[in-house]
Amino acid sequence: MSEGQWPLDQTVPADNGGPGGSTDEPQLYFANVDEFVRDFLRNMYRRRIDGRHRCWAARWWEYEEAVARLEALWRAWEYLRLDPATGMSTWWRDHADYHMAVLMDPDGPFATATQGEENLSKKGEPLPYVAPPPGMFDDERVNPGGLND
Repeated sequence: MSEGQWPLDQTVPADNGGPGGSTDEPQLYFANVDEFVRDFLRNMYRRRIDGRHRCWAARWWEYEEAVARLEALWRAWEYLRLDPATGMSTWWRDHADYHMAVLMDPDGPFATATQGEENLSKKGEPLPYVAPPPGMFDDERVNPGGLND
């Protein structure tokens, strides 16, 4: 996703459901939680991260609570993006603002993240990010449920 380009501006075709059929189920926009964090959340939710007032871990995938909360944010986003009226407002108010405040709290799941450059950002910069190990998150558009083989 390029700067200034919103995922909501693009249509994602529904999966055709296989030979001869179609489903009413829309396809996921993001392949997995990592793609959601990397390509959307860290760029949209820009905050100054200093390790004292707000904490974040570039290696967010090393923190179980963070993975669970970010997965919930991603799934809520995928569902609410389909509501053209109030979906995104609801997502920001009820999901993003709530979970991001918990994640960034100095006593939250990233409280033990080191204050090294990897975990810091200046005002207006994307949240710090380090890619997870290959294969950690499956493409759920082709493997619903993210079950590893």
